[in-house]
Amino acid sequence: MKIEDSFYIGYITKTKGLKGEVQVYFEFDEFEELELDSVFLDISNKLVPFFTSSYKLQANKTGYFYFEDVDTIEKAEKLVRKKIYLPNEKMPEREEGEFFYTDLKGFIARDEKHGELGEIIEVHEYPQQYIAVVTYKFTEIMFPLNEEIVKKIDIEAGIVEVILPDGLIEIYTS
Repeated sequence: MKIEDSFYIGYITKTKGLKGEVQVYFEFDEFEELELDSVFLDISNKLVPFFTSSYKLQANKTGYFYFEDVDTIEKAEKLVRKKIYLPNEKMPEREEGEFFYTDLKGFIARDEKHGELGEIIEVHEYPQQYIAVVTYKFTEIMFPLNEEIVKKIDIEAGIVEVILPDGLIEIYTS
């Protein structure tokens, strides 16, 4: 399995107990809809399959997992901070018209003051907010994606109109 053939859902935050249980933090919004019988962990840039023996999901975007063959705290500790992926075919179906900030990857960002900033090459999801990454004048800049900054999204044209805070671009370019 290659990373291109999968989608990121979260990462292992810590161990729990002595019998190999781990806590997972989900960065995928609809984590309750995921099929979690097996997952892939990014270990040394290779996706390694892990089969789930049991899990409990929590309301705070976390879950507690037991994986087959991970039955000690020592084995579980090696998995902490590993990213978790699922195959693309396990991606939940969306309702027609549903659109997420993560869908802006590949869109052209255009700022009211600075004009065209460039293509959004990545959208990072953090617990507090989404962050867009754009290469502007050969410099990678990052800005939040929220209702204050994003003024218009033209899905047909692939353009997102933004109003960046004063001085944000200058932080990166000076």
